[in-house]
Amino acid sequence: MWSKATLRLIRSLDSRKGRRATGLFVAEGPKLVGELAGAMECEYLLFAATWAAANGDVRAALSRACAATGEDCVADADFARASLLQTPQGVLALFRQPAHDAHPAQAMATGLHLALDGVQDPGNLGTIVRLADWFGVHDIWCSPLTADVWNPKAVQASMGGLARVRVHYIDLYAALGQLPTAVASYATALDGQPLWQAPLTAAGVVVMGNEGRGVTPDVARACSHRLLIPSFPAAAPTTESLNVGVATAIVLAEFRRRLMS
Repeated sequence: MWSKATLRLIRSLDSRKGRRATGLFVAEGPKLVGELAGAMECEYLLFAATWAAANGDVRAALSRACAATGEDCVADADFARASLLQTPQGVLALFRQPAHDAHPAQAMATGLHLALDGVQDPGNLGTIVRLADWFGVHDIWCSPLTADVWNPKAVQASMGGLARVRVHYIDLYAALGQLPTAVASYATALDGQPLWQAPLTAAGVVVMGNEGRGVTPDVARACSHRLLIPSFPAAAPTTESLNVGVATAIVLAEFRRRLMS
């Protein structure tokens, strides 16, 4: 039930330490909570009184879908204190972080996969989860230095993609080294082969790197191919690099275009 202890618990989940200690994460907003409700275990559901009064049918549907072990409807001021958003959306849920079996070498041999080598911004990470969901990529393999996908900013940016995309944290260099030689691995790099000209496979793994440094040298060496998204025109002055989320969208779109053609 609603109490100061509940408020402290919710606020503690803004930190990685708090999320690790409890195994919980926060999702906010009726659409996001509804997306996650069918895929993850909901521990607690909180509504703002004004929102609940104006959205009775939606509240009832979320209550049924979440089947949370605890639920409260509180004054707007109390809800605002609990919310981790600048603009609270009237619905907040605590979900248990799912545990996914991780067998990267085996999994990467079938279907297209993403790997993230030190992506630091939670918003970028959440956007990449959303892109993976859109392009039918079901697993993302992250190096330990990649941001926490259960960070509230990452969860919100994923727009419900976490209901269908599994995110794993592994020794990425070791996993790539264990891939069968027949499985292609692609590191995005400024010295790579232009994406439009490179041979692409239906199965394998695409590695996206850190926002500032790109893919680490060891991980790049472990990959069988290097890909470049060329600027246009090639000789013209331009920005140093693309945002990692934008780059991921371009690469995945080209992989899927080849598969459909």
